[in-house]
Amino acid sequence: MIVVAGEALIDLVVTAEGQRAVPGGSPANVAVTLARLDQPVRLLARFGTDEYGRQLAEHLSANRVDLGWAVRGEEPSSVAVATLSATGQASYEFRLAGAADWQWTPQELPELAGSPATALHTGSLALALAPGAQVLADLLARERRRDGLTVSIDLNLRPSIVPDRAAEQERVRRQVPLANLLKASDEDLDWLYPDRSAADVMAEWHAAGVSCAVVTRGGEGAWLLAPDGSLHEEPAVRTTVVDTVGAGDSFTGGLLAALADLDALGDRPADRLAAVTASQWGAVLRQAATVAALTSSRRGADPPTLAEVAALLAIPS
Repeated sequence: MIVVAGEALIDLVVTAEGQRAVPGGSPANVAVTLARLDQPVRLLARFGTDEYGRQLAEHLSANRVDLGWAVRGEEPSSVAVATLSATGQASYEFRLAGAADWQWTPQELPELAGSPATALHTGSLALALAPGAQVLADLLARERRRDGLTVSIDLNLRPSIVPDRAAEQERVRRQVPLANLLKASDEDLDWLYPDRSAADVMAEWHAAGVSCAVVTRGGEGAWLLAPDGSLHEEPAVRTTVVDTVGAGDSFTGGLLAALADLDALGDRPADRLAAVTASQWGAVLRQAATVAALTSSRRGADPPTLAEVAALLAIPS
């Protein structure tokens, strides 16, 4: 089982035709992607007791995401207003003050030792917004020390919400060593380190203890720095882009699902990731890129099923 921790929020998607309320949030999107790829997944999230919170819980349950560790809070649900351009690119405005997602307490978190969890994934706003960010970071640190599962982080930075670049650089510096697997987009790195190359940043992460570093590059594909220091490059899967909402989250879900199928997630995570071969890394990236492309080809954060991915990759469904 893969455990995903973090926000589940409502996306108010605004287009020329009007607006619609759809479930979203980066960690929640990753969890739905994993479930649609037939991976057992449990979401560690806090839901508001308002109508949006009910809508989120129903959406996740309908997609076979286990909510056994979810918490119901008295606070309101978070809302992200996603405005789509004529080319389908999304820009975001967030309404997050006092929302349920960021109010974690240590007592609300489960004990993962002894559970069937093989990986713990989080990132995005969940690791950036107080007070809950520190609670989740402490959980990651505890699990990294225990070495009993794979710790995965997707930076997924939001400068419109957390605009202090120096503070974000310091936060990321503290959190990078907590991850066995670390993903960022080229946009993340361009904003966070405007004077550094992606290769330099990935090498720094590797030196800090990250076994596998991934940088997605939109239509240019993705880079992956493997545990042995080799760099793997995968082109983007060509598609007609409807919008990019949830595409990066789908890539993450596809990546984790592919690694799970290789038995590369679990205890002694550094050893498991080191055992992945060069050809397998290529297949992992191809699956992740295919999942992201299929998501981009339709409206909203609507990741594909395993059968849809298999039809393009000729893998068993």
